[in-house]
Amino acid sequence: MNVKDTLSVDAFGKTAFDQTSLQALWDVALGEIEVQVSRPNFVTWFKNTCFLEKCENTAKIGLPNNFAKEWIENKYAKIVLGALRNLEESITRIEFVVHSGAPETYRKKNRSPRRDFGQEITSPQATFPELRINPETNLNPRYTLSSYMVGKANELAYAAATAITESVGTKYNPFFIYGGVGLGKTHLLQSIGNEIISKYSSGVRVKYVSSERFTNDVIWAIRNKRMETVKEKYRFVDVLIVDDIQFIIGKTATEEEFFHTFNALYENNKQIIISSDKSPKFMPELAERLRSRFEGGMIVDIGYPDYELRFAIIKAKLQERGLIFPDAVVAVIAEKIQKSFREIEGALNRITFYQKTKQIPLTPQAVEGLLSEIIQEPTKHISPNDVLHAVCGFFEVSNVDIVGQSRKREFVRARQIAMYLLRDMLDLSYPNIGDRIGKRDHTTALYAYEKMAKEVEKNTELNQKIINIRELITRE
Repeated sequence: MNVKDTLSVDAFGKTAFDQTSLQALWDVALGEIEVQVSRPNFVTWFKNTCFLEKCENTAKIGLPNNFAKEWIENKYAKIVLGALRNLEESITRIEFVVHSGAPETYRKKNRSPRRDFGQEITSPQATFPELRINPETNLNPRYTLSSYMVGKANELAYAAATAITESVGTKYNPFFIYGGVGLGKTHLLQSIGNEIISKYSSGVRVKYVSSERFTNDVIWAIRNKRMETVKEKYRFVDVLIVDDIQFIIGKTATEEEFFHTFNALYENNKQIIISSDKSPKFMPELAERLRSRFEGGMIVDIGYPDYELRFAIIKAKLQERGLIFPDAVVAVIAEKIQKSFREIEGALNRITFYQKTKQIPLTPQAVEGLLSEIIQEPTKHISPNDVLHAVCGFFEVSNVDIVGQSRKREFVRARQIAMYLLRDMLDLSYPNIGDRIGKRDHTTALYAYEKMAKEVEKNTELNQKIINIRELITRE
């Protein structure tokens, strides 16, 4: 049954939703929410949620327990409301409700057992493919190296991942992948685990875990005085894969336990694979002893996908869904959605939902209009002073150093990056840039921009620095 078949119009001419269409609406909203939160948090907090009912302007969202209700209300209420309002303007208020189960028609398809704190989830759930996992490894079989789309932004990471599956524990150990949200890190990590199991069957013990899951296990073990359980779970494996390691920062007991787990595995030539949103060099809060161990292995970054890779990914995802979009429509999506695979997924969910429920003709113009509503605009107006302030703060130099005449290497580097960002982010003219950076000639600004533009494509460390500075500039 199509979603549009479940919609009707009430006496006031407004669209009325039955339970099936409410859940379809919620599924699309979840796609937009997933773009804005980390995958571990998304799976942890939104996996057992459902759209219970819509009463006038209020959407009632069902949550499995009070802990989840309190957490989502405090952390994600605005994101949830924004996602739903983007799809249904009449929704102006969210009410989170603890429920013992979803409505009957939905619950029959999505039964899941209650679980105690610290227990693994072992049952599948239709709405979240991530949960169809092997309870022993925590791996989702849908993630494979053969389904991982490769382009310039991730080809080095893919090549290293493939090499690891051929020589587990002896090549690129530890293996550290970093990159922004939604760029395919989890897919690649899980693919490595699945490929190793495929090659070596039960001969190699693999365990995948999010850092949040690892933290929860440590907390549970401390509360119940069962730390040996954590040690047995994570130290007696051949391959340990930890996703989003940045979330253990500042959690002293978790960092301590992970440090000892890391050492126990490394000393026995066990493979360690880690992902993060940034390079260890740019994680100042991370304990130095952990950073030094991460830097002792292979570190690769995954950058933003280029147009060709985005186009190919959209085509592949449409094929998975049994859908066909005209190439002109695919081109619009690839052009407009530039940052992550999750944004692409969310865009496809949105377009499909509107196509089914509102029967919008699938033209490039219509799709462009839909996407313009979800593409995030800068949160504030950026000035040249914002750029200079961020560069100075990142490199710990003064504004005088940036605009001055000193030829010290660290000052020259910061100066050139400032010129590059003034051009790249604000599109200032070269004479304007030169004038702002110490009354220099426009040719100096032109040289700095072209030099940085070439280097950033080849130098992953420089690329990460610029990404971090951009975040400083755009942060509210």
